[in-house]
Amino acid sequence: MTTILKPGEKLHVIHRRRLEREPHRYFAGIVEAYENGVARVTGYVYTVDTVKSAFFRRPDKRTRILAISSGDLLVNILPEHVDMDKIVYKLEKKSVRVTDGSEWYLDISEFAWR
Repeated sequence: MTTILKPGEKLHVIHRRRLEREPHRYFAGIVEAYENGVARVTGYVYTVDTVKSAFFRRPDKRTRILAISSGDLLVNILPEHVDMDKIVYKLEKKSVRVTDGSEWYLDISEFAWR
């Protein structure tokens, strides 16, 4: 049986906002387990300071249970080579990119400032 997510896979998660004033929330982590649409993922929470237009990472590592099929999350599977401890968000002109400082990046512009 093939599972949609496997332990060790790296994820970038965007939490859908329900209200316009709700804060932007992002999570990047590594899958520990996956079963029946629910993933246990350990990583970091990222938030946006809208006054400074800057992203920052919460200092403590967290383990989250994510309902992947809930419709409340936009989940991107990251390449194996991404260094999760170096993930940052960069504003470049009108785009927002998630990167680890290497040549790799994930453009999340369509979700970043709604």
